[in-house]
Amino acid sequence: MGQDKALVEFAGKPLVAHALGILRRAVLDAGFAAQIAGARAELEQFAPVTADAEPGQGPLGGICAALAKCPARRAIFIPVDMPLLPPGLVTFLIRRATIADDAITVTSVTGYAQSFPVIVDRAALPWLEKELNQGHGGCYAGFLAAAAGLGQQINVLPVEYLAQTGQVAHPDGLPSAFWFLNVNTPAELRRAEALLARPA
Repeated sequence: MGQDKALVEFAGKPLVAHALGILRRAVLDAGFAAQIAGARAELEQFAPVTADAEPGQGPLGGICAALAKCPARRAIFIPVDMPLLPPGLVTFLIRRATIADDAITVTSVTGYAQSFPVIVDRAALPWLEKELNQGHGGCYAGFLAAAAGLGQQINVLPVEYLAQTGQVAHPDGLPSAFWFLNVNTPAELRRAEALLARPA
């Protein structure tokens, strides 16, 4: 992308501002505070930043750093490069994680589990840190190890089912097939902007 992805403009705002907007709308009445995990201090203009204990450890390092400082039992993590995620999906995941008392809650798309968005119980932290310290930086592998360490399985919710049954909808009417579009290239950025601008 030629620059820090968090600061790439999408529909007139940096991607980080879109991600924080999604998160804030999702947790409006849930008592969660939006923060930025594993990022540089320059992003503090958007929200408080929790830096990695050791920079360069990737997303799993950011998750561990945030969980270590999180006062709540659970934390919600969403990526900066999925600007089409509906806030209602995150809200639904929070409710399900709370009701089912699962350590890790994610979604699946066309049968494939997604690493993000994810709801993580702080009890998972020791296992996530162990994975990180062993050089296993993959988030989903870390989630699997943490759930197993706690005697659980990951709670995976199929996005298509949630959309088809009306339990989750996109505020701009986007079908669920587009919710997880990753913005990693200028072409993907243009595609996401075109999808957002299309008539409902």
